[in-house]
Amino acid sequence: MKFKSTRILAVAGIALAAPLAMAATAQSADPYLWLENIHGKRALAAVDAWNAKTMKALTANPQYEKDREQALKIMNDPAQIATPAQVLGQSVTNLWQDTGHTHGLWREADLASFEAGKPEWQTLIDLDALSKQEGQKWVWHGADCLPPADNRCLVALSPGGSDADIVREWDRSTKSFVKDGFTIPLAKSNSTWENADTLLIGTDWGAGSMTTSGYPRVVKRWKRGTPLADAKTVMEGKTTDVSVTPLTIVDNDGTAYHFINRGITFYTGENWIEGADGNFVKTPIPETANLSGVQDGRLIVSLKKPLGDIPAGSIVGWNIADVLAGKADAPKVVFAPSNTQAVKSIATTDHAIWINLLDNVAGKLLKLTADGNGGWTQHVAQLPGNATIDLDTADKKSDTIFATVQSFLTPPTLYAVSANGSAKVLQSLPAQFDATGMKVEQHFATSKDGTKIPYFMVRKAGAPKPGAALIHAYGGFDLPQLPSYLTTEPYRAGPVAMWWVQQGQTYVLANIRGGGEYGPRWHDAALRQNRQKAYDDLYAVAQDLISRGLTTKGKIAVSGRSNGGLMAGVAVTERPDLFGAAIIGSPLLDMKRYSHLLAGASWMAEYGNPDVPADWAFMRKYSPYQNIRKDVKYPPVFLYSSTEDDRVHPGHARKFAAKLMADGDPVFFHEYRFGGHSVGGDHSEDAVRAALIHAYLDRVLIDGNKTAP
Repeated sequence: MKFKSTRILAVAGIALAAPLAMAATAQSADPYLWLENIHGKRALAAVDAWNAKTMKALTANPQYEKDREQALKIMNDPAQIATPAQVLGQSVTNLWQDTGHTHGLWREADLASFEAGKPEWQTLIDLDALSKQEGQKWVWHGADCLPPADNRCLVALSPGGSDADIVREWDRSTKSFVKDGFTIPLAKSNSTWENADTLLIGTDWGAGSMTTSGYPRVVKRWKRGTPLADAKTVMEGKTTDVSVTPLTIVDNDGTAYHFINRGITFYTGENWIEGADGNFVKTPIPETANLSGVQDGRLIVSLKKPLGDIPAGSIVGWNIADVLAGKADAPKVVFAPSNTQAVKSIATTDHAIWINLLDNVAGKLLKLTADGNGGWTQHVAQLPGNATIDLDTADKKSDTIFATVQSFLTPPTLYAVSANGSAKVLQSLPAQFDATGMKVEQHFATSKDGTKIPYFMVRKAGAPKPGAALIHAYGGFDLPQLPSYLTTEPYRAGPVAMWWVQQGQTYVLANIRGGGEYGPRWHDAALRQNRQKAYDDLYAVAQDLISRGLTTKGKIAVSGRSNGGLMAGVAVTERPDLFGAAIIGSPLLDMKRYSHLLAGASWMAEYGNPDVPADWAFMRKYSPYQNIRKDVKYPPVFLYSSTEDDRVHPGHARKFAAKLMADGDPVFFHEYRFGGHSVGGDHSEDAVRAALIHAYLDRVLIDGNKTAP
C-alpha cells in the first residue's frame, strides 16, 4: 500500500557514566550504548538537557523569533499548491495543511473543477478533529481505494509520524470509518485490495514474521468477516530479506493485477504476479530491476543493470499474458536514455507512458505512445526548461498528467499536461521573496578520480567575496538532489537557503555520486567499498568554490539529512580543516552498529555489512562515530533528530554528540519527541528548526563564535 572506557563525564549537567551492562564483546567498549535506549529515562534526561542548552543559546539571537515567525508564515501560507494525490473516478484527492489544520484535511474535489483551476473541496477526514477525538496525534500515511468505484479505502494513520501505522477501512461515500471493517493493528504494514472482501497483507503476524530489517516477510490473504489471525499465508520470504510486499496496479481496461515483491536486498528482489487460480507466478523481471507500472497489457520495468544488449537505465516491457502463460520472451525496449540522461520517475495512463527525465540534472517530461509497429513515439511536454519536475498523479482515462514544476527562484506551479503534450497552469504560487539580483549557475567540479561533479550555486550578483557557503548534498540510494524553491531548500530546513542568499552568502546543491542524477551508473559508483568517492566529490565542490574566490576554508557549512547526515558527519571528521560547520539531520553515524538498529539491516546493499570483516575494513575508514579523535579540534556541529524516528535510530545522533562533547568539542543538539524520520510533527516544529539552523549558521560562520552552547 505504501511505496513506500568507562569514564565519568559531565555533559550538559548529565553524568555519562558506565556503559550498559552487556556481554563482553567488542561492542561493550562503547561507553554510550545507553543512549540507544530510545525512551530510557537516563537517555531522555540527557536529550532534554542538551535541547535546553541549544535552545537557550540559539534563541538568544535577535533574529531568531523573526525567522521563526516568517518560516511558519511561509509554511502555513494558504496560497500553497493543492497537490493532487489520487484521481478516483471523477474526483481528485489532496492532503491540506495550514494554521487551522496542522495535521491536515484529507479532502476531495470534482475532477472537472480541479482541471478548471477552481476546485471545490469537500472534507473526507479532518485529521486534527480525529486526533482530538481519539486522543492520538495522527499523521497521514495515505489511502488505497478499491477500484473501480474507489469508495472503500484502506486509510493508513501513524501515531506521531513513525513509519509504523494503523490501517482502517473507510467509506468515501458515507465519509466514515466502516463499522467492523478491515483494521490492521499498529505495525510497519503493507496491504492491498484483492477484491471487495479480501486483502493481501504483509504485517507483524507475531514472533518470527518480520525480517531482520524490521519489515514484514509474510504476506497473507485475509477474508472479510474472519479473524485476522485466520488469514492464510500466500507467500513467505526469508528472515534475511528486506521485506515482502503486496501491491495492485490497474491497467487501462480495468484489469487489476496483483503483485508480491520479495525484496531480497534494498536493490534486488523478485516480482510475482497473481494468476487466475489465485496462485502467484514469478515474473521474468530481473532481480535488479524495478516494476514501474502496467500499461495496455505490459509490465513496464526500469532496468538498473544491463540486460543483454539493453543498457542500464532503460525502460522495457513484457507482455503479461505471455508471463502468466510461462512463455515470456526477451522484453521490448520502450526507452533508452543517453549518457547525460536518467529516468527519475514513470507514470502510466490508458494510452501513454510518461517519463520524468533528467538531462544534466534538468527536468524534461516525455510522453511515449505505441506506434503500432512495436516501437514508441516520443513527445516532449511543453513545460518550462531548466526546472525540477515532479509527477503528482494522473487522470488515466484522459491521459492527463499532473506535474509540479519549480526552480530555486521560481515558485512551484501545478500543470495539467494533456494527451497532446500541451500544458495548462492550474495553480502558481506567488513569489515569497524578491529574487532580483539573485543568480543561479551550474558548475562542474573535478573529483579526486577526475570525474566531473555537477553542482548548482545560488548567490546575489555583486555579493562580497569571499563569503560563507552552505553546501547541501545527499549522495546515496539512487536519489537525485534537484533544485526546489529557495523557501524549501535545503530539505527539512524551510527557508534557510533563502535567508542565506538574501544576506549575501552562497548556497550550493551538490550532485555528488551515490544519487540518481545520471542513472544507475552514478549511484553504483559510490556503493559499498566505493563510498569514499561520494565524499571526495563533496570536497571537490567545496574546493571549487574556494578556487572561484567565493569562500575560504573554515567558512563552509555542509548540510545533509539521513544518508546525507552520514555524509555531513564524514565531512566533519575527515575534513575539519575544510568545513567550519555541519548541519546533520536524522543521521547514520555509527556504521558499526547501524545494521543492528531499527531498519538499518535493509541498507547493507548500500553500505556493506559491518559484521563481515572485509566490509568493516572499508566502512571503518569513514564511519564518523569511530573516527572522532581526541587530538583533533572539530568545528561546531548542529545535530537534529526525532525520538520517534523508527527508521534511523536516534542513538546515532545522541552518541555522536556525547562523544564529541566528551572531548570538549562544541555541539548544538535538538531532538524532537515526535515526527518520525521526517522530524517535527507539524509546521510549528519545522519553523523552530529552520530558525535554529539559521541562528547556528550566523553564530558559527558569520559571527565566528565557535564556543559550545
